[in-house]
Amino acid sequence: MLTIICDEPGKLSAIDRPKPLRGEGEVLVKLRRIGVCGTDLHIFTGNQPYLSYPRVMGHELAGTVEEAPVGSPLEAGDTVSIMPYISCGHCHACLKGRTNCCRNLGVLGVHRDGGMTEYLSLSEEFVLKAQGLSLDQAAMVEFLAIGAHAVARAGIEPGQNVLITGAGPIGLAVAIFAALGGGAVTLLDGRADRLDFARHQLGLASTVQLGPDDHAQLSALTGGDFFDTVFDATGNPKAIERGFGFVAHGGTYVLVSIVSSDITFSDPEFHKRETTLLGSRNATRADFERVMQAMRDGNIPAALITHRMMLSEVPERFAGLTDPAAGVVKALVEV
Repeated sequence: MLTIICDEPGKLSAIDRPKPLRGEGEVLVKLRRIGVCGTDLHIFTGNQPYLSYPRVMGHELAGTVEEAPVGSPLEAGDTVSIMPYISCGHCHACLKGRTNCCRNLGVLGVHRDGGMTEYLSLSEEFVLKAQGLSLDQAAMVEFLAIGAHAVARAGIEPGQNVLITGAGPIGLAVAIFAALGGGAVTLLDGRADRLDFARHQLGLASTVQLGPDDHAQLSALTGGDFFDTVFDATGNPKAIERGFGFVAHGGTYVLVSIVSSDITFSDPEFHKRETTLLGSRNATRADFERVMQAMRDGNIPAALITHRMMLSEVPERFAGLTDPAAGVVKALVEV
């Protein structure tokens, strides 16, 4: 089967691998769509801290069932979305239902080979029936679930002022679910094209571009109180540190992005505001189900998909996705 492997930063190769055999309790999935994530771009450029090369990328995955265990609710031909966070099921976090932060977590496409290939055989618990969804929609569930999980962590209440810093796909996912939860959402980003996309394609009216007066604009939007909840989706240490200053007194700061460095903040300001600081990692099955229902309800814009390529084209065309001028929001690889 055709498989695309990242041999080292900047180098992708098309190789042939044997089709996997379905193990006991596993589902053999024919991959049909692979979403390209910021993590994949970081792997390609050499900026992913938790990875060793060579690696098969790809963790935003949709496909159809080829074979399923006897008695499974899954049947051949079912459209499925893959949960790529392979949890152990027996550590302290898993036993509490917090499988997204399993101590022994292995993420497809990061810690182990992922889905830029034609088939995967996975334990049934990580294969979710995507009833009523298209293949395109099923491939977007994973990154949207990260946003849905972050919003659930924050416990947003209707009418609260919400700021998302970083208007990449994860930031947009947070914005979508924060708005669905009744939040008054503002997006902050340095890229005018991303903010334009958010306004015109997603209907997010309140946006602020990074600049000398952005602090004053954010203050004016909230009558000087700033934001009940702030989400960081920038992946930038300085941006994360700056975000503490946008949290209202009594507010919450949710760190969705991850950086391989220490983060510092003013302790007097942190205590004065009685800030709640939360980390948000990956997503749970409940988050996946929440996203799929939002899709069935028509609440997720198809406009998120901006670019496409075939699996065989990835070695030649993938580098072009890293160019900001390309205007990529979400690229899908078709198998």
